[in-house]
Parts: sequence; structure tokens; C-alpha cells
Amino acid sequence: MNNRLLLKEQLQAKLKDIQTNSDGSPVTNLQLEKTLVADVEQLTTELENCNPHPHPLVSATALLEGAWLLKYSTAREIRALASLPLGLQVGKVYQTIDITNKKFFNLAFVKHSLGLLSGYVKVTASFEPAIEDVSPAPNKRINVYFDKRYLAIEKVIGIDTPLFNPLKVVQANNPQGRVATLDITYLDETLRIGRGGDGSLFILTKSADIPDL
Repeated sequence: MNNRLLLKEQLQAKLKDIQTNSDGSPVTNLQLEKTLVADVEQLTTELENCNPHPHPLVSATALLEGAWLLKYSTAREIRALASLPLGLQVGKVYQTIDITNKKFFNLAFVKHSLGLLSGYVKVTASFEPAIEDVSPAPNKRINVYFDKRYLAIEKVIGIDTPLFNPLKVVQANNPQGRVATLDITYLDETLRIGRGGDGSLFILTKSADIPDL
């Protein structure tokens, strides 16, 4: 087994060890001891250094297409999902990418801790390859433009609630004074690693389920 595959196996094993949530919700660094956070970061960095597609926006756009399941993140917006109001708890979080139209959406399923209701939070966005000073051609960075934020209640005590789907639609927030960016730092057929402009980390696995809401 070559070094890249070994590192990938070790990172996936670590992610499996720290995943204690039966609902499949992503683990964040705030849920872990500092030593475990450091372990994940070290394995991630080592795997990024073995990226088989260091220029994914040039040579591997087809791999980006489809649905990805978020496994681990240090991003503020993902950590905030752990403290939803009204007894709501986050479940699986997906990102679905449409390369042709340069669009994606982030989708977090939520449910009440007592099963009283369930629904989702969705954020739509568009993106474009960023032209970096160090490289005149699209490389690994995309500029992200958030569009709408949806809050939907799909069921109340097991009964479909189409009038509440969506319950609320608002304009999504974009950073003031700068463009949000994401660097695709590792990509293969089943695993993707990204780094936000603020240094936040996202680790996702390819999903056979493609949410379409």
C-alpha cells in the first residue's frame, strides 16, 4: 500500500473512532480533546501533501460533481449547528455540487430531540474558480457567493407539513469586505478535504445519496 492510501486509511479510521453520533452528524473540533484535534489535523495535513489532484479545477472537476457527506469540520457555521434552538438537533450534513452550472447547496437535516418535528436548513450558493496571483490559471481555489438560506419543517409528530416547507427563506450572509473562498486541498473518488479562507477545515466523503430539495 502506498503512502497516500495508508494515510487516507489512517484518517478515515480516526474519523470513525471520533464519530460517536449515531445520527451521522459531523464531528467538530469543539467536541474533541485537543490531542484528538491535533491528531486529525496532522493526518489531514500529511494527506493533503499527497494530493493526487493538486490542480483539481484543471484536471479533476468531474470528481467534484455530486453529493458529499460532511464528516468533520472546524468551521464556525458547522459548530453552531450543535446549539440549535427549540430542542432541535442536527443530523447529516451534505454538500451537493453542480459543476456545469457552478452552483452548490449545503443541506443540514434537523429533528427535535423528542421526535416532535423534523426538517432541514439549506443554503444555496454559486461559485467560480479564483484566479490567484501565484497562478494565472484556475488551480484549487474557488470564490463562493452565498444566495439564499432556507428553514423548512417537513414533519410534525410524523405528519407531513408542506405549508412549512419552506417555513422561512432569507438572503444568506456573505462576508463583509471580502469574498468567501475555499481551497480544495485533497480530492479523490471518495474523499475531499477543503480549507476555508479563515483556515477552517472540512472533510467530506462521497455519498451515494443525492438530496434534492
